[in-house]
Amino acid sequence: MTEFKSGFFTGGPACNGRVLVVDDEPDIRTVVRLSLQKAGYEVLEAENGDKAIETINSGENCLLLDVVICDIRMPKINGIEAIAYFRSNYPRVPLVVLTGFPDTDMAASLFRQGIVDYLVKPVESEQLRASVARAMGQRELAHL
Repeated sequence: MTEFKSGFFTGGPACNGRVLVVDDEPDIRTVVRLSLQKAGYEVLEAENGDKAIETINSGENCLLLDVVICDIRMPKINGIEAIAYFRSNYPRVPLVVLTGFPDTDMAASLFRQGIVDYLVKPVESEQLRASVARAMGQRELAHL
């Protein structure tokens, strides 16, 4: 697989892409961040859907993301609401669900809404990185 060099970054070194991790558990965010940083991704974190939306929309320009990894059960704006927001406002940004509460019906519904993957905690680093790589591939295809 060839390394993705994002043209969206200004002034920084090329990387595999920018990933936003949305999870209310700090330890999960840390593990995901470290795993993805080792694979060459720039990782941003948010502790709930509200903070994720705030992070994306802060400043003069909306934050450019390549992939969003989102938990489902979180305070304030939960994962279902955050995913609906991302799908509506950022339809080209692939979404990966990472949850500790697997639900087959919910997974099927989310796949119909266009998520790339539905991962269950705890997730192996290789599986996480493979899922993000698939999402990056889907994003690249969307630009063709």
